[in-house]
Amino acid sequence: MAHTADGTCFDRSGPKGAPAVVLIHGLGLCRQVWQWQQPALAERYDVITYDLAGHGDSAPPATEPSLTLFSDQLAGVMDACDIKRAAIVGFSLGGMIARRFAQDHPDRAAALVILHSPHQRTKEAQAAILARVEQARLHGPAATVEAALERWFTERFRRDNPDMMDLVRRWVQANDIAIYHRNYRVLADGIDEITAPQPPISAPTLVVTGEEDHGNGPEMTQAIAAEIAGAETHILRGLRHMALAEDPAQMNRLLLGFLERHMNGAAA
Repeated sequence: MAHTADGTCFDRSGPKGAPAVVLIHGLGLCRQVWQWQQPALAERYDVITYDLAGHGDSAPPATEPSLTLFSDQLAGVMDACDIKRAAIVGFSLGGMIARRFAQDHPDRAAALVILHSPHQRTKEAQAAILARVEQARLHGPAATVEAALERWFTERFRRDNPDMMDLVRRWVQANDIAIYHRNYRVLADGIDEITAPQPPISAPTLVVTGEEDHGNGPEMTQAIAAEIAGAETHILRGLRHMALAEDPAQMNRLLLGFLERHMNGAAA
């Protein structure tokens, strides 16, 4: 574990000098969410995981949270690791940050993987997420976590894996009530600035979601991919939001296959 000058906590593993891959977790989680991907990726790649501002072991955000703040944080992590270019893999809010970063620093995003991440919502879906932001503001992360677990994992997996439910519940409940809802609002309100991205995203891109990820469903994956020339899509059958934990073998095959096609020989 190491820290950047601004208090971002990060881990680095895998062979130095190999193509770099940076993994960005989702709202309310932490870098440990990549524990099911990091070992497989680190066999071939220089892998960096880090905690978003106000999450895990990182410092609180220095200013009001925004996609720009998180994009700047990612650039800072890469600078601290002396990495000029990397494949950026973002889950949920992390996928929004990846898109913002690719617009802000197109020369530094060698490839993008956008996992279970939103596009424009219906009015009803937007109202629902804003209601969850307000619930979090008033009552903290514990008020939203049980409904989140239902959205994130299939019913059978929740029933059969209580220890994992406890782990994810602890990650979410560890968030500071004064910060969590402010970070949550970025997930709710940041879509417009990464829709029809300008400049257009030119990096090789893979967009993935679960068939049953109702908040970030297949139609959103197709809409994201339609705005990025040459983007690939994949829909994970029978899975919800946290497929990276529920079916890591399938997720790892997708990630490794995409990176093999686009990152071999890429300089860090």
